Amino acid sequence: MSPVLEGTARALLRRIAAEQSESRLPSLAAAVVRGGEIAWFGARGRVDGTGGDGAAGGAQEAAAPAAPTTDTQYRIGSITKSMVAVVVMRLRDEGRLDLTDPIGKHLPGTPVDEVTVAQLLSHTSGLTAEPPGQWWERTPGLPFTELLALLGPEAARHRPGRRYHYSNVGFGLLGELVARHRGTDWATAVREEILQPLGMRDTTTRPRAPHARGYAVHPWADVLLPEPEHDAGAMAPAGQIWSTPADLARWAAFVAGDTGGVLAAPTLAEMREPATVDDGDAWTGGYGLGLQLARAGGRRLAGHTGSMPGFLATVWADPSDRTGVLFCANSTSGAGRTLLTDLLAILDACEPRLPAEWAPAEVDPALLELAGPWYWGPAPYALRLLGGRDLSLTPLGGTGRASRFTARPDGTWLGLDGYYAGETLRPVRRGDGSVRHLDLATFVFTRTPYDPEAGVPGGVDDGGWRS
Repeated sequence: MSPVLEGTARALLRRIAAEQSESRLPSLAAAVVRGGEIAWFGARGRVDGTGGDGAAGGAQEAAAPAAPTTDTQYRIGSITKSMVAVVVMRLRDEGRLDLTDPIGKHLPGTPVDEVTVAQLLSHTSGLTAEPPGQWWERTPGLPFTELLALLGPEAARHRPGRRYHYSNVGFGLLGELVARHRGTDWATAVREEILQPLGMRDTTTRPRAPHARGYAVHPWADVLLPEPEHDAGAMAPAGQIWSTPADLARWAAFVAGDTGGVLAAPTLAEMREPATVDDGDAWTGGYGLGLQLARAGGRRLAGHTGSMPGFLATVWADPSDRTGVLFCANSTSGAGRTLLTDLLAILDACEPRLPAEWAPAEVDPALLELAGPWYWGPAPYALRLLGGRDLSLTPLGGTGRASRFTARPDGTWLGLDGYYAGETLRPVRRGDGSVRHLDLATFVFTRTPYDPEAGVPGGVDDGGWRS
């Protein structure tokens, strides 16, 4: 993938320069990812590196301030959750659990044994947002047994499934679920099953040099306060991981669809499906299974935001054109919510996407008899052949139910999306083998409106159409 154009690069750099200056961020690093590679990287400010491999904020020899690079580590906070979620989905695909399983089946003894794995992944479990006790992000963590002992009946804040309620505690439970199924700690499972296969070798649970030091910026003065960093123990699956812009670019490519064999493509697509929304009727933001979702500028984005004391990070990816954007900053607060969508807007304005070249598709010629207009009652629809043996059914009048279908070995098709997701499309044939009508979830689609030969449910008036 070629880098962005010079004018685009300047506009992108201008945007992050304004963000770093106006939001008073000690450092800011950002990247645009296209085709699985970094097409642009920009950085502003300076980071205070540390010697050795210990925790930031410890008694260590400070390195000279330096500009961030693609190899500078930042703490990425809740982006960790998405990586834990991928391991959970791998367990599902292996048949070790079902998303509808109550968590008590795998972790007996919790005060919310009835909530499902899917509800924990999508933050619809109703579980409390934060664990009891001290502010977990700024204090040393507890082992899981001690965390569990702190959770009482009050840990359930809402009826399971009622609403979106972000829960860090829920991912503490999911991390323990992973550990018990894998017979190791959650971090080892993430490293061996995700990070190593994807080549994300600079993504770790504790910082390594060179890394940014986490700071709080005084609200009324241009001075800094170093933030603490500890092992979060049982809460670590909610936000422990450190990573680099280079590794996060690979993660953006993964979320966009380049799975590298880590996860089946349909499973990743399932994670990107909206399970809930967090802004009501507006539906500009939502949550899938371990992935945050957003709609911006005509794009549907998947990824995750992240924050821990001293750090902010976000990754967004658009599967439609495999574009990703990301940023990392070493400040407890301050970065604007629109930074990455602004970068995408700049990219679209300066280098608008070109339509894919049309080329003939390889389709089964035997399916051509299915293509063309069909009628659901008087409403016209078009059935089109996609690649292979897949089909799409779309209304011609602008309103109606559209779905895509994938072929099954028994000669039927399974709905993939829309109203007919999971439903069966079946051609009904005459004695000579020709197609008489289509049966879709009991609805009859005919070649002419209300074709009396097709056995339309309820029958067709003997007088036919009249003026």
